[in-house]
Amino acid sequence: MIFLIITLAMVITLFLLRRRQPIGIAILVGGIFIWLCTDPTFKELKDAVIQMATTPRSYDLVGALYLVICLEIELRKSGCLAGMVEALSRMFSSRRFTLAVMPAFLGLLPSIGGARFSAPIVEEASKGFEAKPEDKAAINFWFRHIFEFSSPLVPGMILACGIAGVKIGDLIVHLGWLTIVAFILGWFVMVRGLKQTVATRTEVSNEEAKRHNMDFVLSLTPVIANVVLMVAFGLQASVSMIIVVVAMIPLLMFFNRHVSVREVFIGALDYKMFANVICILLFIALLESTGVLALLVAAFESSPLPIPVIIGFLSFIIGLLTGISQGHVAIMMPIVAGISMGDLDLVGVAMVFGVAGQMVTPTHLCLTITVDYFKSDFFKTLKPVLCAQIPLAIIFIAVSYFTWGTGWF
Repeated sequence: MIFLIITLAMVITLFLLRRRQPIGIAILVGGIFIWLCTDPTFKELKDAVIQMATTPRSYDLVGALYLVICLEIELRKSGCLAGMVEALSRMFSSRRFTLAVMPAFLGLLPSIGGARFSAPIVEEASKGFEAKPEDKAAINFWFRHIFEFSSPLVPGMILACGIAGVKIGDLIVHLGWLTIVAFILGWFVMVRGLKQTVATRTEVSNEEAKRHNMDFVLSLTPVIANVVLMVAFGLQASVSMIIVVVAMIPLLMFFNRHVSVREVFIGALDYKMFANVICILLFIALLESTGVLALLVAAFESSPLPIPVIIGFLSFIIGLLTGISQGHVAIMMPIVAGISMGDLDLVGVAMVFGVAGQMVTPTHLCLTITVDYFKSDFFKTLKPVLCAQIPLAIIFIAVSYFTWGTGWF
């Protein structure tokens, strides 16, 4: 019964998206449908609202997202982003490579709002190519997440290793090859076929080259600073971001990249995007308050299917519903640990299929933010992502079955 309810909720969500309703509203309506079909009491609804409103992570997420937009405005208005793309184009001699590498590199920044930061870089690097909004959105979204399998900075990986009793280094060795496969698949599906309409490589003077190189340094400085503040000092994303955003203002002015403080902090108030984020957070809270996630786990645990299949299916569904790595990890890894503590094979299955679920769902904030920024069609954006994600999952299953002997069947 629970699977039917969830399926109908997803159908309703997809129908509303087809009717071009805001992503947040479409997801929340699906959540309300689940609530109505499970335990439609005012208490459950109130508990979900209270949980969302009292969870510190909600404020950290919204605050970090706002500050990421502030930082993006600082770098864009100061000309640093455009200069960085020019510097990278000379460095790699391929603007296509810049298109893929920059969102991938910025994906190392452990911030949910980071997709909004890499989006304008993709926009800048795509100039001179025959790229539709959906092409740019798919590139930004896909390449930003290829390090989900190999970065020790990804919160989901840190949490997974802590719960399941495996070393981060061991899990990276176990799954790191998927980052290379993901890059290759993304390149062939999304980047390689882009047609270049005009030549964008131009000769620049030594003075301009030096300025572009400084733009490159200034653009990477806040990324590195955020990683250091969050990893070395353990600061929350919103706290580290406010330090970086404020510090960048005098730094940019010192290097003659002037920005308007008022334009930075007022211009970052993207009410539509914040409304979508709040709706998604409320949807996740509804899943927990109605007990839907617990019912899903119980249904799969009683199934006669092989354990890796159960773990894979359940991870995919929870990734689909929560749209965040910490979400499917927090729910699935205790189950994996209970079945076999320290089992790299099962941890790998849970991670790969949890990520697969979050990569193809409108509940994923990075997808929501990317679609909003490029004003792209959600389904047309998702098509190339699916064309890369499906082969990635198949390759993982094949390798894990034939190499590690994981009992899929």
